[in-house]
Amino acid sequence: MAEASRIFQTTLMPSLSQSLSLRKPCSLTITQRKTSPTIIRCTISTSGSDTAKATAAPQPIPWGCEIDSLENASALQKWLTDSGLPPQKMDLRKVDVGERGLVANNNIRKGEKILFVPPSLVISANSEWSFPEAGEVLKRYDVPDWPLIATYLISEASLMKSSRWSNYISALPRQPYSLLYWTRAELDRYLEASQIRERAIERINNVTGTYNDLRDRIFSKHPNLFPEEVFNMETFRWSFGILFSRLVRLPSLDGRVALVPWADMLNHSCDVETFLDYDKSTKGVVFTTDRPYQPGEQVFISYGRKSNGELLLSYGFVPRQGTNPRDSVELPLSLKKSDKCYQEKLEALKKNGLSASQCFPLQVTGWPLELMAYAYLAVSPPSMSGKFEEMAAAASNKSSSNKEIRYPELEEQAFQFILDNCESSISKYTKFLQASGSMDLDITSPKQLNRKVFLKQLAVDLCNSEQRILFRAQYILRRKLRDMKKGELKALNLFDSVTKFFK
Repeated sequence: MAEASRIFQTTLMPSLSQSLSLRKPCSLTITQRKTSPTIIRCTISTSGSDTAKATAAPQPIPWGCEIDSLENASALQKWLTDSGLPPQKMDLRKVDVGERGLVANNNIRKGEKILFVPPSLVISANSEWSFPEAGEVLKRYDVPDWPLIATYLISEASLMKSSRWSNYISALPRQPYSLLYWTRAELDRYLEASQIRERAIERINNVTGTYNDLRDRIFSKHPNLFPEEVFNMETFRWSFGILFSRLVRLPSLDGRVALVPWADMLNHSCDVETFLDYDKSTKGVVFTTDRPYQPGEQVFISYGRKSNGELLLSYGFVPRQGTNPRDSVELPLSLKKSDKCYQEKLEALKKNGLSASQCFPLQVTGWPLELMAYAYLAVSPPSMSGKFEEMAAAASNKSSSNKEIRYPELEEQAFQFILDNCESSISKYTKFLQASGSMDLDITSPKQLNRKVFLKQLAVDLCNSEQRILFRAQYILRRKLRDMKKGELKALNLFDSVTKFFK
């Protein structure tokens, strides 16, 4: 199974609970789901002991199917066809890349539009509820699209065969691949070196906070519409896991987010650039192929320009190292509290929506201008206090000129600052990777051992890919610094020669 979506810039998920409290529409952009060659996925069984902070073992979700099962695939396809899905050039089958995927049953040309899922088969915030009263209550409270669709999915799923979406829901995974199912102890243990750990904790807290807010403000006041045995933390973990891995944003429908049955069975390939959108001429959700497919070949789509860490965060997989051209690693940078201008620099950052500690993405091809601007600010002396505001604005991308700023007198210090932070991160990855070879799993149950092995392997794959980018940045920075020192030495030798000549 899978999901697909518009290519978008790397962003952190906004606080869902905060957006709900403010009663503003959630502006979250989602992208797709699944894999790239030789991918390892984690099992989602969450039984077994953990630390006191770990979440208690959840009750099994009573709907959906095993993530690699085709038991309900034929029923889903028949229902979609009976409901208006036109004849498809793809079938749902077990595949090598991802457990289930769409495979060409005819020749498909490059540039051909396929799918044509009608709006009547799309789940969005405007979908009709089987219990209209429940939908009316949520809309009365101005619940944003994300929590609204999550609640809608639980409501329809709980009706089992009474819901018009029963065939679709029965084909969804009972336990989605998602870091939402990792315990805090597992995140701390396996992702200790990666900044994705902080993102995962933030996401889990956002989902928990959103559920608690809905429960306190709405569900508890309408228990007949939202009984706790149906609308609880475990069902919300499931529904948000489904949304993170399958919800798409359709640019041609004013950016509306939606679940698109059938289309969400498409798997991800890092080599593909095509995405889903609504086609106004055919009045259906389609995508345009960017390569031809022969019968029997799996058809892929892009889940967006995501790093390996982001793909693990939402979809539970890590592409093979070196296959994702959009891969990046977050490099943490911080002002030094011993800096004489610490407070002044901090104020400049705060004015531009930044803090003393910031993360910036590094790619194999380089780093953003914002990172360099932050480095200039971090190393700038008191004599350049008049430039602090300009540097902070450039670091936040709020500079009116949006051009690269350069301070040649600070370049060597700035590069050294970035290199020091780069090497500090590398040491954390090295420590984890060295320890992972002898990590004591301490598991007696074979099922739990399988889970721990998979989580560990996912973490090792992620750390290897992120450390690779850091090593590349380290190499570039060392060369720059070496060349700068050579230039300084050459200039100094030239100056000495001139001095000797005049003497």
